[in-house]
Amino acid sequence: MAKIIVLGAGISGHTAAAFLRKKLSKKHEVVVVTPNAYYQWIPSNIWVGVGKMTVDQVRFKLAPLYKRWGIDYRQARAVSIHPEGGSSSKPFVRIEYTADEHKGEVADIAYDFLVNATGPKLNFEATEGLGPGKNTASVCSYDHASGAWKQLQEAIEKMKNGMRQRFVIGTGHPMATCQGAAFEYILNVAFEIRKRRLEHLADITWLSNEYELGDFGMGGAHIKRGGYITSTRVFAESFLRENNIRWIKRAGVKKVEPNLIHYETLDGTENTIPFDFAMLIPSFAGVGIKSYDAAGNDITAKLFAANGLMKVDADYTPKPYEQWSVRDWPETYRNPEYPNIFATGIAFAPPHSISKPMQSKSGLNIFPTPPRTGMPSGVMGKVTALNIIALVKHGEHPLKHRASMGRMGAACIVSAGYGMTKGAAATMTVHPIVPDFEKYPEYGRSLGYTMGEAGLAGHWLKWFMHYMFLHKAKGYPFWWLLPE
Repeated sequence: MAKIIVLGAGISGHTAAAFLRKKLSKKHEVVVVTPNAYYQWIPSNIWVGVGKMTVDQVRFKLAPLYKRWGIDYRQARAVSIHPEGGSSSKPFVRIEYTADEHKGEVADIAYDFLVNATGPKLNFEATEGLGPGKNTASVCSYDHASGAWKQLQEAIEKMKNGMRQRFVIGTGHPMATCQGAAFEYILNVAFEIRKRRLEHLADITWLSNEYELGDFGMGGAHIKRGGYITSTRVFAESFLRENNIRWIKRAGVKKVEPNLIHYETLDGTENTIPFDFAMLIPSFAGVGIKSYDAAGNDITAKLFAANGLMKVDADYTPKPYEQWSVRDWPETYRNPEYPNIFATGIAFAPPHSISKPMQSKSGLNIFPTPPRTGMPSGVMGKVTALNIIALVKHGEHPLKHRASMGRMGAACIVSAGYGMTKGAAATMTVHPIVPDFEKYPEYGRSLGYTMGEAGLAGHWLKWFMHYMFLHKAKGYPFWWLLPE
């Protein structure tokens, strides 16, 4: 009998747990440890942040579903991993319960296989004054998005009363990722303002650490659009121009005060921009899990990179940008030191960025870190589950299920406004996510699978996918037939 622990119940962890439970007999145990009571469909937080969906439309409780599936659900956070066990025990994870009835209690759970799918720590602390409860809003979770909508409503009411408002949306750290989520949000904010005929009272600014607009943490791309080849830079700039949004790029936010953002640009210039409403994405880091060997020695650096993300089967050898390759990227997400441990989604440590690293004249790194959310996270979760299932059934052998971001494509729908008749979205696909200039020397990606189109149909598709993926996550009939 095998016992598999999954840390985290986001897109990657929930997907892994679902396939593990479906494909393994009940004599094997599947345990999910997550501090959250709810699963949330994060891509739709954008619509919560503009009042088009309620919190309960993007989340559901985990406990009833996991009980129905036969998964041992622990509402707790992982404190430490002990991959060598103790003096007389198997490897185990130490957890601390977060639910009210057991809050603060600590327990150890032994495992045969461990999946780290904890996702990121939203590292607001890395930028002084950033985040909910301080000076800016966020849409990184459903409660943050709900708070953003409350603040946005206040700004809209002021405009209705004739007061001009300044909106700044983008990245809140020099090395933040998730530009796509912020880009969606700024387009939806502009749409809601325009719908109310208040655009003459709104100054809207896109503030980003991207070298060029449309980088989105993947070095930008060239796409087919309307039969022509264009860059995502042109794609992004056209959307901003159409919505009367000005932009500041190559900017690393260093500090946020009430109504004032301090940032530095690549040329070393220190700048400020005032605001009345700001939503800035924070940097991401590991959630802070420690690791100890059998003797109790701290071996956190053996399992985790300096940023707290877990090391997997990637090539972490430092090398110049010109020597980076798709072969550096992991395929099985298995830890090389402890092969019964895997890390998926944002929880794994990338070998390097996808975008070219840039540094200001003062030495400040200003460039996006790699995105791993959404579709890639789901694929990694499924592949990891299938490999563990094979190991449980057949013992150690070369793993056949692989999901390198250098071989994986991704689809993304960028909402530009919610509405069944006047909404809009841009539908984009890229293949591969990490450019492969050996296979595709001109653009790094296949133009046959890298394309984009914008329009009302894209909004309908995104709206449909919201319900489709919640259907899948809730384990409704034939959920396993739906794509990741």
